[in-house]
Amino acid sequence: MKAIVTCGAALLLAAGTTLAQPLKGPVSDKPFEERWAPSQWGPGDNAGSSNHTRNPDNIRRALGAVKQMKSLTVGKYYHKEIPAFGPRGWNLTIPGTPTGGPFGTNAMIYHDELVTTEIGQIGTQFDGPGHIGVNTSKGPFMYNGRITWDAYERGDGGRVLGMGPLGVEHVGENGFVCRLVVLDAVALRKSQNRLGAGEEMLPVPQKPGDPGIVTEADVKAMVTAAGIADIQAGDCVALHTGMGNTWSNDRYKKMTGEQRAAARAAFAKGEPGFGINACQYLATKNIALTIGDTSANDAQPGGEENGFAVPCHTELQTRRGIWNLENVDTKSLVDAGIKEGAFIWAPLKIIGATGSPGNPIVLY
Repeated sequence: MKAIVTCGAALLLAAGTTLAQPLKGPVSDKPFEERWAPSQWGPGDNAGSSNHTRNPDNIRRALGAVKQMKSLTVGKYYHKEIPAFGPRGWNLTIPGTPTGGPFGTNAMIYHDELVTTEIGQIGTQFDGPGHIGVNTSKGPFMYNGRITWDAYERGDGGRVLGMGPLGVEHVGENGFVCRLVVLDAVALRKSQNRLGAGEEMLPVPQKPGDPGIVTEADVKAMVTAAGIADIQAGDCVALHTGMGNTWSNDRYKKMTGEQRAAARAAFAKGEPGFGINACQYLATKNIALTIGDTSANDAQPGGEENGFAVPCHTELQTRRGIWNLENVDTKSLVDAGIKEGAFIWAPLKIIGATGSPGNPIVLY
């Protein structure tokens, strides 16, 4: 029995040694060299930019942007034919048809649904603290300096059951109530004669300088064109590239299977979005959330710096805890002429999850 325990201890020690190593592939120690941790919210923080919601002044500013006393929801539909990154998929079935009943003299029946999906990372999706990291020499580095090997919640046999202190529930405890700033990149490019009058989306960028890359100068120009107050700490910033129009809420349910397949094919080619210097600028503004109508909100495959993979993800999320909400129906915001408003939403409190689905409400 003693020999077995010793052997087990040796195996655990070996496993620990293995886990202390980086993943195979590119390695960057930039998070250590530039001291990405602790975050502005302190070394023990798990919620990042959602902490802005705790500031009453941010809530006051958000509600002050509501002028018409109207509302709309901007989450996309969840369905098996929506665009998704890589092998991600959404599958819903109704078990039992009906699932239960009939019961009682009133003959009650009920239906449930069974959903199999990457629940935090499909459709309108929120990137939480456990989603994006950097592969360093010490292992995968996540928000606030946590190494995933040490952060995981584990069960029997060492099986990973959740992201521990990186779980999305920590953000869900705060949620977001913020002033929404809407950046209409389609209108900007048309005003610059870099997009045709009849076009409704920015092109997928292939190289630096392409019109599908939104820069710091573009962000400033769009705020000026909107005639609204400058971006402030705690604001939520939504970018409309028009690419989400391919499956916007006012079109999706009426689309044919072929049209939905075309939307998925379009998303697989890349997407317009923020360039790295735009995100660095938004970081200086200390915003609460980036929002967009694509699956990443980063410009890709072409960007401002060759070789960087969706750099806004690491520069904003991992480095600063400024979170990201993707595949939002920004077309509805532009169609309603909304320049700013109040954005209200919270990710689901799914303990240990990397993200969350959602259907935010905008008051304007």
